[in-house]
Amino acid sequence: VDTLKWVEIGQLDEIINYFRVERVRDVLMAGGISKTHFFSRLKPDARAIKVLSRLKDKKDDVLLRGIAEELESEGLQVISPMHFLREHLAPKGCWSERQPTDREKKDIAFGWELAKQMGLLDIGQSVVVKDQIILAIEAIEGTDVAIRRGGKLGRGGVAVIKVCKPAQDQRFDLPVIGLSTLRVLKKAGASLLAVEAEKTIVMDKDKVIREADRNQICLVGM
Repeated sequence: VDTLKWVEIGQLDEIINYFRVERVRDVLMAGGISKTHFFSRLKPDARAIKVLSRLKDKKDDVLLRGIAEELESEGLQVISPMHFLREHLAPKGCWSERQPTDREKKDIAFGWELAKQMGLLDIGQSVVVKDQIILAIEAIEGTDVAIRRGGKLGRGGVAVIKVCKPAQDQRFDLPVIGLSTLRVLKKAGASLLAVEAEKTIVMDKDKVIREADRNQICLVGM
């Protein structure tokens, strides 16, 4: 990077002033903030307090859209990371050596519909199922914790389904998986991960596939 600045969560004025000094026009949101950290480490300035007071609730999409609107009110354009990550999007079909079993296919169909309904409510992106039984759904704790909880309850052989929310704003909160996801799946005894093709970012895709094959985990893009 050419320049870098760290700020406390909630210091909107400091962020916007920094962009002005650096003559930034386009802004991209990347990475993530744990909701638990958001509540414990939030240090809102006057501008952030004003933004938060306007929001109807504190769901992820509402929060991020409120921040984006505030940035845009200052002449900044919030763009989608998709412009730079096309080659990292999940392909359609099965990308692992092992194909899904008939039981896993049923779990994918069952979990997919459930995950999409969760997305409509802006609760989370992931569900953990086994034999068409809901074991865990992602909430404030995040995907990894949901996978661990579901794996423990299912005692192995669980399917994890991660989707893009219906009407997802492509500028932020896109579903992402990577090597750390595979490690969590392995420890949880998961047998399958299904994600939404062309809408899920896969970091280190080749390494992810190799790790899945080593552990007989099926990877599917739907």
